[in-house]
Amino acid sequence: MLIRPARVDEWCGAGDAGGVTAGSYPWTPVDPLGEALHSVRMHGTFYCRSELTAPWALEMPAFDSCLSFHVVTSGGCWLDVDQPDQLYLRPSDLALVPHGKGHLIRSEPGVAAAGRVDVLPQEMVSDHYSVLRYGAGGAPSVLVCGVVEFGDPTARRLLDLLPAVIHIDGSDALRSGWIRPTIALMAEEAGRTRPGGEAVITRLADILVIQGIRAWLEHDATARQGWLYALRDEQIGQALALVHRSPDSAWTVASLAREVAMSRSAFAARFTELVGEPVMRYLARWRMDLASAALAEGATVGELASRLGYESEAAFSRAYKRIVGQSPAAAARQLRDTTQSPKAVHAGSGTSPGTGLPAG
Repeated sequence: MLIRPARVDEWCGAGDAGGVTAGSYPWTPVDPLGEALHSVRMHGTFYCRSELTAPWALEMPAFDSCLSFHVVTSGGCWLDVDQPDQLYLRPSDLALVPHGKGHLIRSEPGVAAAGRVDVLPQEMVSDHYSVLRYGAGGAPSVLVCGVVEFGDPTARRLLDLLPAVIHIDGSDALRSGWIRPTIALMAEEAGRTRPGGEAVITRLADILVIQGIRAWLEHDATARQGWLYALRDEQIGQALALVHRSPDSAWTVASLAREVAMSRSAFAARFTELVGEPVMRYLARWRMDLASAALAEGATVGELASRLGYESEAAFSRAYKRIVGQSPAAAARQLRDTTQSPKAVHAGSGTSPGTGLPAG
């Protein structure tokens, strides 16, 4: 039996994620951007194998805080996400639509969608997987499509900075090394029902989305500015990683500057220049982003005050209202209503039972 060494938890801070204090790290994070990508963990995943015959058109509804992905395993389709130019997807192509926007996919431009895809009849293989057969009997295309949610604030901030569409060309020799085998395995799993197939596709979707984001980060010039660029900066990136890892610590401008071996004034100026706001404002807002995510999951004000380093519930509540604009109790009600409202949709409508995510 393999035993996890206790020292690993000490090095990684896993033993008590909230107990790290300024100056106590025995090592410095090497890759802050990698840590941000590590947070891109999906939940609420729903995916669909779509077997389509031309002419066809599917209207993908908008879902807040969700990312849609489309993988073409055979045939092809046009993707329209309110862009001047529609995008054609070929076999082994991957498209990510990060901002929950409604969009169209169709066999050819000009084909009108009969309605939203989530109300079309389809076979529900499981709570998170369906098969859609649709079209007029012409040229066939097969797609694997999915909708995923992200709960971690780091992931949400990263996704907010992505463009309206990320297109990964499966014929690109530099990228086909990972995209083709991943898509081939996803297509094989989606093509037949086997024990564990849903879990395999969910994890493959995780890989596809992260690899798609990585490809954009490596090749798109717009990824080299703002918060994303700050994560790559040798010193400011390390400071961001410290804040993200230990939001409850009594950080000050001086203590963070000391951690990254900079003078206080130089650190404060460079942080503001790269991130777009002063470091202490970023820290306060980051704590409230974490608090909002936890409130949506049912955390109490007392738990959050302790978890985020506040002396009392009252101090936390004042800070939350000042930054967010409403009390934690009011925010919790609103957040829970937002996350639970889609669950009222039943399986017969073509949405995923318990998630409200579209089947396609």
